[in-house]
Parts: sequence; C-alpha cells; structure tokens
Amino acid sequence: MSEVYVAPATLSGSIKPPPSKSDAHRALIASWLSDSRHLVTGLPKRMSADLDATERCLRQLMTADDRNCPLVLDCGESGSTLRFLIPLAAALGQKTIFTGRGRLPERPLGEYRSIFKNKGVRLVFPDDAAMFLPFEINGQLISGTYEVPGHISSQYLSGLLLALPLLDGPSEIKLTSELLSAPYVDMTRATLSRYGIQTQPVYAGEQIKGYVVEGNQRYQPVSYQVEADYSQAAFWYTASYMGHSIQIEGMNPKTLQGDRLMIDILERLSDGSEAYQIDASQIPDLVPILAVAAAVTSAKTKICKAERLRLKESDRLLATYEALYAIGADIQQTSDGLLIYGGSRSRRHVQLSGGRADGCHDHRIVMAMSIAALATTDGIKITDAEAVNKSYPEFFQDLQSLGGVVHGINLG
Repeated sequence: MSEVYVAPATLSGSIKPPPSKSDAHRALIASWLSDSRHLVTGLPKRMSADLDATERCLRQLMTADDRNCPLVLDCGESGSTLRFLIPLAAALGQKTIFTGRGRLPERPLGEYRSIFKNKGVRLVFPDDAAMFLPFEINGQLISGTYEVPGHISSQYLSGLLLALPLLDGPSEIKLTSELLSAPYVDMTRATLSRYGIQTQPVYAGEQIKGYVVEGNQRYQPVSYQVEADYSQAAFWYTASYMGHSIQIEGMNPKTLQGDRLMIDILERLSDGSEAYQIDASQIPDLVPILAVAAAVTSAKTKICKAERLRLKESDRLLATYEALYAIGADIQQTSDGLLIYGGSRSRRHVQLSGGRADGCHDHRIVMAMSIAALATTDGIKITDAEAVNKSYPEFFQDLQSLGGVVHGINLG
C-alpha cells in the first residue's frame, strides 16, 4: 500500500473543491432514468471510485436485455451505490447479484428483509443468518407501505424515494426511528423535483414521520449542474481556519448539502470559549476533519452522536482517535464520539509533533491527517494514501498546488 509524507507548510492560493459526490450520485441515477445522462455537467474529469461504481452499475442496469438473467453489479466500496441501486433494481424487476469490496461486504443489509417484506421481491444471502454481501435480489417491487429505520443510514430512504415513483401505484414510507443525516434526504427530494418527480413529507407536529410517493411518475430530461462538494471543501476550510490563506471558490451558498455546517462550526470554534460540544448526527462525514480542527483549538471539544461511523470504510471513530493520538494529540474515544483537549488546553502540554498515522484504507482519514500535518513540527507519514481515489482523486495535487509538500506517491 502507498505511503505519503506530508510536511508542515504554509498554504496560499485559491481552490475549487471537486463536484459533490452526494449530488452526483443522485443526478446520475435520475439522468439515466430520464435518458438525459448527456445533460449532466460539472462531473469531474477523473471520476472518483464511488462515482465510477454508480456510473458503471447504472449502465449495466439500464441497458440489460433480459430482466430474468441475473446481472452482477460490483458496487466497489460505495455504500451509496449499493443502497441506492438495490431498490432501483427491484423496482425495475431486474434479477441482480450485488457485490462489493473493502469493508462494504461487512456492512449489514438485514434491514432490507423487513423493508421489502411482502413487497414482491426475494433476497437471497449466502449466509442467511449474517446477511452480508454478496446477495441476490429477484422479483418485482410492488407499491404499498414501507417501514424504514431512519437512524442507521438515510441512504435506505433515499434509495426508496428514487425507486418508488416507477411503481404502478402510490406508496408511503413510514420512519420507524429518528431520521439522521436528514439533509441528504432533502438533497434527494430536491434532485427528484428537478427531474419532475414529486414526493410529499408526512409530519407529526414538526417532526417528519415519512413520505408519500405517487406511482406511475416519469423522470423528465433536464440539464443538471452538479454542485461543488462541501464535505471535501471542509478540508480546505479547516486549513484556512488554521491560518492558511486559502480562497475556496465555486461553492453554492444556498446548497442543501448538510456539510455546509462546517463553516458555522469553525466560526463557533474561533469564539474563544473554553469548551464546545458538536452534535455530529447530521454531519457524520465531517468528524475526522472536525477532530483535526479541535486538536488545534485551545479548548475542550466533545464530538458526540457519531456512533454510526464505526460502520464506514473503517471504524472511523477509532481510526480518527488512533491517528491523532499517534501524532501527539490529547484525545479520548467515547462510545459515540471523541473528546479532544486542543492547543494550550492539552493536558499533556504538547503540540502536534507528527510521526506516522494509519490511514486505515479510509479516504477521509487520509485527507484529514494530511491537513493535520500542516500544523505539526515534523510532518506525518500517512499509510493507504491511495484511498483518496474513493472520493477526491486530485486531493494531493490540489494540496501541492497550494504550496503543500507531499512525497512518496505518484501525483502524475
């Protein structure tokens, strides 16, 4: 596996983050369903591994000649690809075998048994007790009432919202638990609306309890510009917070991307308080870089409600803790988050020295530690640097373009 060394350095200049992976996944699906893939603009010249997986699987799914002949869809390491395309394959009546790599086969899929109960499809797992990848789905999804957990992943809900309009009759989605990562569902509904698909939220008081989706809707062709990604911009916003002169360009201030909250959180961290608490339930992807920001902030920072991160590309809470601890941060792991004593509040009275950090095959850990390296005395050797290809293949090139010093990986 590749290892890079990122040296302490001063960054300056302007940067435009890559297209939003979340926005692009949704746009690709809707554009294929409306036969308007050619009208999607703003996609990266070099597709990330996750977007490449979605594009590749969609091409197979939408051009299949025989719905009874099983397709093998390799979702790579992309949870979005997997959870968005499972309901879509079922709605199209396409017999499909889903596979994946990395930690994706370890992510549980048992929820689909209850979600699809009595809905016309059959799930076949090699191990019926464990219910992991690979698995086969066959049959034809029918309209009706779907009960969906909201606390595990919003992708279950988004996948259904993308698929249910294709069915013959109306459907209702009922949430069986609190909806976390709600901004991602808002993004899905906004994309659907752009393509002529209507969905209606169901409220109990001010809390969303589900959605109603009419059947027999048709995706309409539309020109679609994919937004720049706030989750990737968060790395550069943090570098700016650390004192580097960086201008982040091309960001939509009216975006529905939940990770735009990074700007507000960094502003709060700069107000001089002695302690902060950050609820990460709606912004789980930001936790590694938030932990880096906290490590250079003279305060005690508690990041909580992030337990879902234990089922990402790595156990992302453990990986963030171990990587920051290895370079000198005063950090503790909790059951659902992290506790960081940053800057002069460090109980060990040390600054980030640097050293060697395990990237854990996780793109967000690798990028977060690359930004952390800027604030160290000795720089950081980071393993598994190629993991950035999952979401931001040009990350190290962009870091160098701003004045970063990177050794040990082919950036050509």
